[in-house]
Amino acid sequence: MATVLIVDDEFGIAELLDAVLSDDGHNVVTAANGRQGLARVAATRPDLIFLDFMMPVMDGPAMLAALGVDPETSGIPVVLMSSMPEDTVRERAAGHAAFLRKPFRIRQVHDLVAALLANS
Repeated sequence: MATVLIVDDEFGIAELLDAVLSDDGHNVVTAANGRQGLARVAATRPDLIFLDFMMPVMDGPAMLAALGVDPETSGIPVVLMSSMPEDTVRERAAGHAAFLRKPFRIRQVHDLVAALLANS
């Protein structure tokens, strides 16, 4: 199965995604902010990233930009997550493969993972 990185400062969201994706057989790695997320990317080379928009230290848009300028990481599909509307998020962040609005349904996670991993 795939390696999935979850970058979110909300412990409950990260724990939920970890449980759902682990139950599906994926190897899950977590980080609490973008800086930790970039370190995890370098160490694990994930197949897919779930990235929170607003976090301390380094937010989602900054991590997404850093991933985009590195040829080694620019092709990793990123699901950007936020409770804000997608249009608002899109104004500050570009380059994500999909958007997941919080709160979300588990079925949405399953559908996104299946679609994005099938395309990569």
